[in-house]
Amino acid sequence: MVNAEQSTELPERARRALASSAVCLLTAAEVSAYVGTDAAGWADFARHWEELAPDPYAAERGTRRARRYGRFRLADGTGDLTPLPHRPFAQPQASNPLYVTVDRHFAPLTGAFAVDPVLRGLLRLLGGAAAGLADTGAWEAQVHPFRVLAEAGGGGEPTPEGLHHDGVTLVSALLVDRHNATGGRTCVVGTDGEPLLETTLSEPGTLLLGDDRRTVHGVSPVRPLDEGAPAWRDVLVATLIPAGRD
Repeated sequence: MVNAEQSTELPERARRALASSAVCLLTAAEVSAYVGTDAAGWADFARHWEELAPDPYAAERGTRRARRYGRFRLADGTGDLTPLPHRPFAQPQASNPLYVTVDRHFAPLTGAFAVDPVLRGLLRLLGGAAAGLADTGAWEAQVHPFRVLAEAGGGGEPTPEGLHHDGVTLVSALLVDRHNATGGRTCVVGTDGEPLLETTLSEPGTLLLGDDRRTVHGVSPVRPLDEGAPAWRDVLVATLIPAGRD
Protein backbone atom coordinates (compact mmCIF):
# COMPACT_ATOMS: atom_id res chain seq x y z
CA MET A 1 0.00 0.00 0.00
CA VAL A 2 1.13 3.54 -0.72
CA ASN A 3 1.74 5.55 2.43
CA ALA A 4 0.58 9.13 3.03
CA GLU A 5 3.95 10.67 2.14
CA GLN A 6 4.28 8.65 -1.07
CA SER A 7 0.70 9.55 -2.05
CA THR A 8 1.61 13.23 -2.29
CA GLU A 9 5.36 13.47 -2.91
CA LEU A 10 5.60 11.63 -6.23
CA PRO A 11 2.57 13.31 -7.89
CA GLU A 12 3.80 16.70 -6.70
CA ARG A 13 7.24 16.13 -8.19
CA ALA A 14 5.64 15.04 -11.46
CA ARG A 15 3.46 18.17 -11.44
CA ARG A 16 6.51 20.38 -11.03
CA ALA A 17 8.35 18.64 -13.86
CA LEU A 18 5.37 18.93 -16.20
CA ALA A 19 4.95 22.60 -15.37
CA SER A 20 8.61 23.42 -16.00
CA SER A 21 9.51 21.20 -18.94
CA ALA A 22 6.26 19.53 -20.14
CA VAL A 23 7.76 16.04 -19.65
CA CYS A 24 8.55 13.78 -16.70
CA LEU A 25 10.23 10.38 -16.46
CA LEU A 26 9.57 8.30 -13.31
CA THR A 27 11.70 5.27 -12.50
CA ALA A 28 10.33 1.78 -12.02
CA ALA A 29 11.35 1.90 -8.36
CA GLU A 30 9.39 5.11 -7.78
CA VAL A 31 6.28 3.87 -9.55
CA SER A 32 6.47 0.46 -7.88
CA ALA A 33 6.64 2.07 -4.44
CA TYR A 34 3.69 4.32 -5.23
CA VAL A 35 1.37 1.57 -6.52
CA GLY A 36 2.58 -0.91 -3.91
CA THR A 37 3.97 -3.63 -6.14
CA ASP A 38 7.28 -5.35 -6.97
CA ALA A 39 8.82 -7.39 -9.78
CA ALA A 40 6.41 -10.26 -9.13
CA GLY A 41 3.50 -7.80 -9.18
CA TRP A 42 4.59 -6.41 -12.55
CA ALA A 43 4.83 -9.95 -13.90
CA ASP A 44 1.25 -10.59 -12.75
CA PHE A 45 0.10 -7.31 -14.31
CA ALA A 46 1.86 -8.22 -17.57
CA ARG A 47 -0.31 -11.34 -17.94
CA HIS A 48 -3.19 -9.10 -19.04
CA TRP A 49 -1.23 -8.48 -22.25
CA GLU A 50 -1.66 -12.16 -23.15
CA GLU A 51 -5.39 -11.44 -23.52
CA LEU A 52 -5.22 -8.51 -25.93
CA ALA A 53 -7.05 -8.65 -29.28
CA PRO A 54 -5.58 -8.02 -32.75
CA ASP A 55 -5.70 -4.42 -33.99
CA PRO A 56 -7.15 -4.61 -37.52
CA TYR A 57 -6.57 -0.91 -38.22
CA ALA A 58 -2.83 -1.18 -37.62
CA ALA A 59 -2.73 -4.38 -39.68
CA GLU A 60 -4.06 -2.46 -42.69
CA ARG A 61 -0.85 -0.40 -42.54
CA GLY A 62 1.49 -3.34 -42.05
CA THR A 63 1.91 -3.15 -38.28
CA ARG A 64 1.23 -6.19 -36.10
CA ARG A 65 -0.32 -4.88 -32.92
CA ALA A 66 -2.69 -6.14 -30.24
CA ARG A 67 -4.66 -3.92 -27.89
CA ARG A 68 -7.80 -3.22 -25.86
CA TYR A 69 -9.45 0.01 -24.76
CA GLY A 70 -11.32 1.28 -21.72
CA ARG A 71 -12.47 4.53 -20.09
CA PHE A 72 -12.84 5.66 -16.49
CA ARG A 73 -14.00 8.77 -14.69
CA LEU A 74 -11.20 9.83 -12.36
CA ALA A 75 -12.19 12.26 -9.61
CA ASP A 76 -9.67 15.08 -9.21
CA GLY A 77 -8.34 15.21 -5.66
CA THR A 78 -9.71 11.89 -4.37
CA GLY A 79 -8.60 9.61 -7.20
CA ASP A 80 -11.92 7.74 -7.10
CA LEU A 81 -12.45 5.69 -10.28
CA THR A 82 -15.72 4.89 -12.04
CA PRO A 83 -15.86 2.78 -15.23
CA LEU A 84 -17.47 4.55 -18.21
CA PRO A 85 -19.50 2.85 -20.95
CA HIS A 86 -17.50 1.27 -23.74
CA ARG A 87 -17.59 3.03 -27.10
CA PRO A 88 -15.47 3.36 -30.25
CA PHE A 89 -12.24 5.28 -29.91
CA ALA A 90 -12.22 8.52 -31.88
CA GLN A 91 -8.94 10.36 -32.41
CA PRO A 92 -9.44 14.09 -31.72
CA GLN A 93 -8.95 16.66 -34.45
CA ALA A 94 -5.44 18.06 -34.90
CA SER A 95 -3.83 14.93 -33.41
CA ASN A 96 -2.84 11.57 -34.95
CA PRO A 97 -3.02 12.17 -38.73
CA LEU A 98 -3.57 8.51 -39.62
CA TYR A 99 -6.85 8.06 -37.78
CA VAL A 100 -8.36 11.49 -37.19
CA THR A 101 -11.42 10.69 -39.34
CA VAL A 102 -11.86 7.06 -38.21
CA ASP A 103 -13.93 5.68 -35.32
CA ARG A 104 -11.97 2.59 -34.30
CA HIS A 105 -13.73 -0.30 -32.59
CA PHE A 106 -11.47 -2.07 -30.08
CA ALA A 107 -12.22 -4.87 -27.66
CA PRO A 108 -12.97 -3.60 -24.13
CA LEU A 109 -10.69 -4.18 -21.18
CA THR A 110 -11.27 -7.51 -19.51
CA GLY A 111 -13.04 -7.41 -16.17
CA ALA A 112 -9.87 -8.50 -14.38
CA PHE A 113 -7.82 -5.77 -16.03
CA ALA A 114 -10.35 -3.06 -15.15
CA VAL A 115 -10.18 -3.85 -11.43
CA ASP A 116 -6.47 -4.63 -11.21
CA PRO A 117 -5.02 -2.66 -8.26
CA VAL A 118 -1.88 -1.81 -10.24
CA LEU A 119 -3.96 -0.14 -12.96
CA ARG A 120 -5.97 1.75 -10.38
CA GLY A 121 -2.88 2.92 -8.55
CA LEU A 122 -1.35 4.12 -11.81
CA LEU A 123 -4.44 6.11 -12.74
CA ARG A 124 -4.47 7.76 -9.33
CA LEU A 125 -0.83 8.72 -9.87
CA LEU A 126 -1.70 10.22 -13.26
CA GLY A 127 -4.58 12.17 -11.75
CA GLY A 128 -2.26 13.64 -9.13
CA ALA A 129 0.36 14.51 -11.73
CA ALA A 130 -2.21 16.19 -13.98
CA ALA A 131 -3.79 18.29 -11.24
CA GLY A 132 -1.82 21.37 -12.26
CA LEU A 133 -2.56 21.11 -15.99
CA ALA A 134 -6.25 22.02 -16.02
CA ASP A 135 -8.95 23.27 -13.66
CA THR A 136 -11.31 20.31 -13.74
CA GLY A 137 -13.39 18.48 -11.17
CA ALA A 138 -12.80 15.15 -12.85
CA TRP A 139 -10.83 13.53 -15.63
CA GLU A 140 -11.72 10.99 -18.27
CA ALA A 141 -8.94 8.42 -18.26
CA GLN A 142 -8.53 6.55 -21.55
CA VAL A 143 -6.63 3.30 -21.14
CA HIS A 144 -4.86 1.57 -24.06
CA PRO A 145 -2.81 -1.58 -23.37
CA PHE A 146 -0.64 -2.23 -26.47
CA ARG A 147 1.54 -5.05 -27.68
CA VAL A 148 3.66 -4.23 -30.74
CA LEU A 149 5.08 -7.34 -32.41
CA ALA A 150 8.12 -7.54 -34.67
CA GLU A 151 9.82 -10.10 -36.87
CA ALA A 152 13.07 -10.09 -38.81
CA GLY A 153 11.19 -8.67 -41.79
CA GLY A 154 9.76 -5.74 -39.83
CA GLY A 155 6.29 -4.91 -38.54
CA GLY A 156 7.28 -3.46 -35.17
CA GLU A 157 6.09 0.13 -35.52
CA PRO A 158 4.82 1.62 -32.23
CA THR A 159 4.04 4.97 -33.90
CA PRO A 160 3.75 4.56 -37.68
CA GLU A 161 2.42 8.13 -37.80
CA GLY A 162 5.74 9.52 -36.56
CA LEU A 163 5.87 12.47 -34.17
CA HIS A 164 2.32 13.37 -33.14
CA HIS A 165 -0.06 14.68 -30.52
CA ASP A 166 -2.73 12.45 -28.98
CA GLY A 167 -5.14 15.37 -28.66
CA VAL A 168 -5.37 15.06 -24.85
CA THR A 169 -4.17 16.96 -21.77
CA LEU A 170 -1.83 14.37 -20.23
CA VAL A 171 -0.29 11.48 -22.14
CA SER A 172 1.64 8.66 -20.48
CA ALA A 173 3.46 5.48 -21.44
CA LEU A 174 4.26 2.73 -18.93
CA LEU A 175 6.63 -0.06 -19.94
CA VAL A 176 5.15 -3.44 -19.00
CA ASP A 177 7.44 -5.89 -20.82
CA ARG A 178 10.05 -6.22 -23.57
CA HIS A 179 10.81 -9.62 -25.09
CA ASN A 180 13.71 -10.25 -27.49
CA ALA A 181 13.41 -6.61 -28.53
CA THR A 182 15.76 -3.86 -29.55
CA GLY A 183 14.74 -0.34 -30.53
CA GLY A 184 11.57 1.29 -29.27
CA ARG A 185 13.32 4.56 -28.38
CA THR A 186 10.92 7.33 -27.37
CA CYS A 187 11.50 10.90 -28.50
CA VAL A 188 9.61 13.87 -27.02
CA VAL A 189 9.85 17.25 -28.73
CA GLY A 190 8.35 20.60 -27.81
CA THR A 191 5.86 22.20 -30.16
CA ASP A 192 8.59 24.76 -30.94
CA GLY A 193 10.80 21.92 -32.23
CA GLU A 194 13.09 21.81 -29.19
CA PRO A 195 14.15 18.24 -28.25
CA LEU A 196 13.03 17.58 -24.68
CA LEU A 197 13.81 13.93 -23.95
CA GLU A 198 14.98 10.71 -25.61
CA THR A 199 14.82 7.45 -23.70
CA THR A 200 14.33 3.74 -24.19
CA LEU A 201 11.84 2.40 -21.67
CA SER A 202 13.56 -0.80 -20.59
CA GLU A 203 12.53 -1.69 -17.03
CA PRO A 204 8.93 -2.73 -16.27
CA GLY A 205 7.25 0.01 -14.29
CA THR A 206 9.12 2.94 -15.89
CA LEU A 207 6.60 5.70 -16.60
CA LEU A 208 6.90 8.61 -19.04
CA LEU A 209 4.48 11.54 -18.69
CA GLY A 210 3.94 14.45 -21.06
CA ASP A 211 1.80 17.56 -21.40
CA ASP A 212 0.33 16.64 -24.77
CA ARG A 213 -0.66 20.22 -25.53
CA ARG A 214 2.98 21.34 -25.44
CA THR A 215 4.75 18.32 -26.91
CA VAL A 216 4.76 15.77 -29.71
CA HIS A 217 6.15 12.26 -29.32
CA GLY A 218 7.15 9.23 -31.35
CA VAL A 219 8.78 5.82 -30.85
CA SER A 220 11.37 4.19 -33.11
CA PRO A 221 10.72 0.73 -34.62
CA VAL A 222 11.07 -2.43 -32.53
CA ARG A 223 13.17 -5.22 -34.01
CA PRO A 224 14.10 -8.71 -32.72
CA LEU A 225 17.48 -9.27 -31.11
CA ASP A 226 17.30 -12.92 -32.19
CA GLU A 227 15.89 -12.74 -35.72
CA GLY A 228 14.75 -16.34 -35.49
CA ALA A 229 12.30 -15.60 -32.66
CA PRO A 230 9.39 -13.21 -32.20
CA ALA A 231 9.81 -9.92 -30.40
CA TRP A 232 7.35 -7.66 -28.66
CA ARG A 233 7.07 -4.47 -26.62
CA ASP A 234 4.18 -4.22 -24.14
CA VAL A 235 3.16 -0.73 -23.06
CA LEU A 236 0.21 0.81 -21.26
CA VAL A 237 -0.72 4.16 -22.78
CA ALA A 238 -3.09 6.11 -20.54
CA THR A 239 -4.31 9.62 -21.32
CA LEU A 240 -6.36 12.17 -19.41
CA ILE A 241 -8.82 14.77 -20.68
CA PRO A 242 -11.29 16.88 -18.69
CA ALA A 243 -14.40 14.77 -18.02
CA GLY A 244 -17.32 15.51 -20.30
CA ARG A 245 -15.20 16.69 -23.24
CA ASP A 246 -16.19 15.05 -26.54
